Amino acid sequence: MSALCDELFDAILMARQRVYAVADATPLEEVAADLPFRLFVKREDLGPIKAYKWRGAYNRMAMLSADERSRGIVAASAGNHAQGVALSAKLLNIHAKIFMPRSTPDVKQNAVRRFGGENVEIVLFGESYDEASRAAHEAADKDGLTFVHPYDDIATMGGQGTLADECVMSGKGPFDVAFLQIGGGGMAAACACWLRRQYPEIKIYGVEGTEQASMKAAFDAGTPTDIGKTDIFCDGTSVRKAGDLTFPLCRELMDGIVTVTNDDVCWAIQTLWETHRVLPETSGAMGVAAALKLAGTLTGKKVLTVISGANIDFGMLGVITRNSQVNGAHRRYLRVRIPERPGALLEVLGNAFSDCNLLEFQYGKTSEEVAWFTIGVAVSDAQFAALSEKLSEKKIEWQHVTGEADVLFRVIPYEEKLMHLPVFLRLDFYERPGALSAFLEKNLGENENICYFNYLYTGERVGRALIGIEFSDAAARERFLAKLPKSGDGFRSCVVVNGAAAKRLTGE
Repeated sequence: MSALCDELFDAILMARQRVYAVADATPLEEVAADLPFRLFVKREDLGPIKAYKWRGAYNRMAMLSADERSRGIVAASAGNHAQGVALSAKLLNIHAKIFMPRSTPDVKQNAVRRFGGENVEIVLFGESYDEASRAAHEAADKDGLTFVHPYDDIATMGGQGTLADECVMSGKGPFDVAFLQIGGGGMAAACACWLRRQYPEIKIYGVEGTEQASMKAAFDAGTPTDIGKTDIFCDGTSVRKAGDLTFPLCRELMDGIVTVTNDDVCWAIQTLWETHRVLPETSGAMGVAAALKLAGTLTGKKVLTVISGANIDFGMLGVITRNSQVNGAHRRYLRVRIPERPGALLEVLGNAFSDCNLLEFQYGKTSEEVAWFTIGVAVSDAQFAALSEKLSEKKIEWQHVTGEADVLFRVIPYEEKLMHLPVFLRLDFYERPGALSAFLEKNLGENENICYFNYLYTGERVGRALIGIEFSDAAARERFLAKLPKSGDGFRSCVVVNGAAAKRLTGE
């Protein structure tokens, strides 16, 4: 190993005498999932700040001289590092000035104040971490404060590496493969250093998001490179440039970089919740996401990953749910061309989608001749290929629209002037295969045509749909309303939308 790696190894060794003054080791647990390999997760989400960042912050700050402590420290962070610095400041009685972007949610600011109390001063500056970091460095230079770096510091990395020591000391190794998420690369470099020394044959991979892969860019370029704008879905690892220290360490110690998509991360979070009742933050699940993505290459292996944090914003849960898998299948969206006539939708569903798990409908009438229905389905890659072939065989025109803006934001345009004597129904039906189709087949006849359809699968036992139906004449409309059941087999309630909501829908 290089001299730099030896220095980091020694830093981890010495950090053990400091970090355990704060907290005990976190658990290393095996995930009881139906996988071809054994998956072990290091539960850093159970640490004192629900993330691993306290280890590095405390180790670095505990090494300050008396003079440095008296002057105070400065840091920049939008999340877990700020909380680790705040906790350390309180425990060591050091004043900490923490720069955070102005967009930092109140919940994260409040967490910093809760951990740091009177020892912490929050300064909101800029719109991004980079802007806040520059301001923090300027404050450090101006006021003679020590800057506590979130990753590119041997002492910080030394603290982070103690979690790898705990994995070794657990007695559950040796491990064949490790997947370590990378933001700036501090935790990944430190853990790789320790694991490589203990398990010489282990394969170690860094994990990055596909649109925030700054370490991969550094590997390709041979030097840290600013990749510019990064995706912030996994905000804890959204770093534009690899560290000057972490880059050579990761390049020396790792066998490669695995990139994962946001959907991969959502699937990992869903898997951890369903199998282990663990709810990590998005960045915290990236190692598991990589393991699941490469499951076919890991048969029989013992795989180590880190749940690096669980400080998730509650509002993210809806996004995660929408982008996760359903029974192991991916969500795909198709826009299908259907003749604008009664019964056309049911014909297409029966001809092409009968074997699919339907998750979503988006449709509003905009033409008298044709209808373009957006249909969301849960399908594997093989099932999607079969569905595509079936649509082509049936000569049904369609487009693959997964990820398009109007689908993502559920924009459903419609022309109320084209709707003839419409009735809007709120249908609450039991979420089981065929229940929604059965209601439509039973209650829609030759005189009824769907002019609006809004349904989204939410994972509840009861699904809810808003369905607009138009009629050829007033008599047909009245007959439909007279025979419309309020409840029945497969559905809990069917209510005609009246009042202000109906007027908004029909433009009256």
